[in-house]
Formats: sequence, C-alpha cells, structure tokens
Amino acid sequence: MENEFRCINCKRMVCHNPYVGTVHRNHCPFCLYSKHVDEKTAGDRKSECQAKMVPIGLTFKKDSPLEEKEGELMLIHRCSNCGKISINRIAGDDFQDEILEIFKRSKGDEELRKKLEAQNIKLLGSQDETEIKAQLFGIS
Repeated sequence: MENEFRCINCKRMVCHNPYVGTVHRNHCPFCLYSKHVDEKTAGDRKSECQAKMVPIGLTFKKDSPLEEKEGELMLIHRCSNCGKISINRIAGDDFQDEILEIFKRSKGDEELRKKLEAQNIKLLGSQDETEIKAQLFGIS
C-alpha cells in the first residue's frame, strides 16, 4: 500500500488511517519518530536527507500571533542529521502516553527552549500541562 511505511526508529509497520485527523501521515503513532522526507511543505517528499526526525517537544498551533486561545497540540521534530525543525499535527491514533513522555523530557530543557524561541516556536512547559491533558484526554 502506498501510504504505509516501516518506522525508521521502532521498525513497526505504520498504515494510513483516514480517520485520525491528518492527511499526510509523517510519524509513527507508537514511538512518534518520523523520517526527514519533506523538504518545504508537508507531503512534498522531496528531501534528500532521509534521516530520523526525533520528537523533541510539544507546541501549540496558532493561526495568528494575536490569538489568545491555545490552538491544536503539535509535535516538534528535529532531524538527527541536518537539524531541521518541523512541527507536525498529532494524529488521533498517536500513543498519548508517549506524547506525555516527550513533554516531560522537554519541559525543563532551557537550552532547547531558547533554540526554539529563536525560531519563533514556543516549547510547552509546566504551565501548559493542564491544556495538554485537556486536549489529549478531554480533562481539565
């Protein structure tokens, strides 16, 4: 099948599921790793890098910098080879416990926070935990 792939990290097969809220499946729902396949836009599959994209943190999508309400929860990936940062939608079948583990590992990383802020990306921290859980589990 064209939309299935073997995870570059955990080696599990990942199949396209049209009901999980994303058109271009770009990461494994089990370990949340991705592969550097897109160059400029989601789904372009033009990158020559092809290295592991490591999930390094979470952020909120904002349609506008003036928006006050937190947007959709997003994964932040960093390429293990070239360092490219990408922000990706969380799919409905992604392991929620793994998403929380990524959050826990990143929330105290001040060096990572500064690097991402330099690229206008807000790394989520302890103050965002209630909203993260609300989006993942529907609890507040």
